[in-house]
Amino acid sequence: MSDQPSNAVYHKRNCAWADKAMRLLDKHDVPFEKHVFSSKEEEQAFKSEHGVRTTPQVFLDGERIGGYEELAERFDEEAAEEESETSYVPVIAIFSTTALLALATQTGVMGFMGFSLAVLACLKLMDIEGFVRGFEKYDLITRRVPAYGRVYPFAELFAGLGFLSGLLPLATGLVALFVGVSGGVSIVKAVYIDKTDLNCACVGGDSKVPLGIISFTENAMMAVMGLWVLLHL
Repeated sequence: MSDQPSNAVYHKRNCAWADKAMRLLDKHDVPFEKHVFSSKEEEQAFKSEHGVRTTPQVFLDGERIGGYEELAERFDEEAAEEESETSYVPVIAIFSTTALLALATQTGVMGFMGFSLAVLACLKLMDIEGFVRGFEKYDLITRRVPAYGRVYPFAELFAGLGFLSGLLPLATGLVALFVGVSGGVSIVKAVYIDKTDLNCACVGGDSKVPLGIISFTENAMMAVMGLWVLLHL
């Protein structure tokens, strides 16, 4: 791999240890490129070339450091244990709060959706790189057009503010309908067709919320509200 970048992470898709390594690089402000193996054959060829048995493999300044644990040691940090537990607590906290905000402001369902989307967008924007890494594992558009993952939080925020303000109803409805439908389709494919076991990036990149019916419901509600706005123009 003569064209190998000086700082890079080579890993297979949906690799929790690669995610930890990339978060660690982000934490230390180290720019890097990531390479996701397109097939098991490509991964095996990489392992044979570098004489390693596992991936991910991290390179810094052209030198192979190793996996996540070796990278953590390089930065003199304690390696985190693998975390497999899931939790719905973030989702419960967010939607309980936004429901109370809607009640307090007497804005009904439209207010609930507006507050919810705005809060969810804020959480994504706090760590947009982490969000994109989690989102691209299952979102069909982001897999083909990586830039969409960075646009998504802003589109979500735009829809939320549109629901709350009533301004630009045509654009609000179209954005909400598109984002909701495309997101729902991606979740159905990932969970119910491909049978993958992933966490949802809906509350940020380091989420422990499992991808499933709650994630689908969020997208379905966004699509329905977008359609409702369009029908009442």
